[in-house]
Amino acid sequence: MSAPEAEVRIVLADDERMVRTALRVILDAEPGLRVVGEASTGAEAVSVVRAERPDVVLMDVRMPEIDGIRATEQILAGMAEPPRIVVVTTFENDSYVYDALRVGAAGFLLKRAAAEELVSAVRLVARSDSLLYPAAVRSLAAEHARRRPPVPPPWAARLTEREAEVLRLVATGLTNAEIAGRMGVGPATVKTHVAAVLAKLGARDRTQAVILAYESGFTRPT
Repeated sequence: MSAPEAEVRIVLADDERMVRTALRVILDAEPGLRVVGEASTGAEAVSVVRAERPDVVLMDVRMPEIDGIRATEQILAGMAEPPRIVVVTTFENDSYVYDALRVGAAGFLLKRAAAEELVSAVRLVARSDSLLYPAAVRSLAAEHARRRPPVPPPWAARLTEREAEVLRLVATGLTNAEIAGRMGVGPATVKTHVAAVLAKLGARDRTQAVILAYESGFTRPT
């Protein structure tokens, strides 16, 4: 019998109490998920996250005092083992979302998402082995990459041939298992390559690696 999965601890950051209440009701009803804190401003979100040390934060991008982008940046910079942060937004092409991904958010979730999508998103980012809504992240990265000239990255020359291949496949949104099948290697080998790629890029996670790959021109928009 396999061991039960560890409980996923969650903090909700949104300036609307009704939104936080609705999210709490949905998440607390799910086995293995527990909301451990709430915040109504960006500054409060930083404080609550540092106190509660959750696994996942659902962060509204537009909040009083400091917005979700700055709050995300402060949380990630100020903690040795920061949580995975998912920004919550009304529009998926919002420039706020892209800025949040650039500073290290693990993904984004639309406010109109169904309850099952919300639960699935939290579980997915807690595992951190694949992109949340890969097609949407890729589309957002490609759209913003077209607006600026690519800057050849210093890290490209440091990637081995295998690592470069892995980065390109990560940028298409494939999971470790899917990349392993494509390359004909084991998932553990892919996990090792992904870790090496993130280290060389200075990327916090797969989402940030995709952003860097597109911004630098390493991966071209199609």
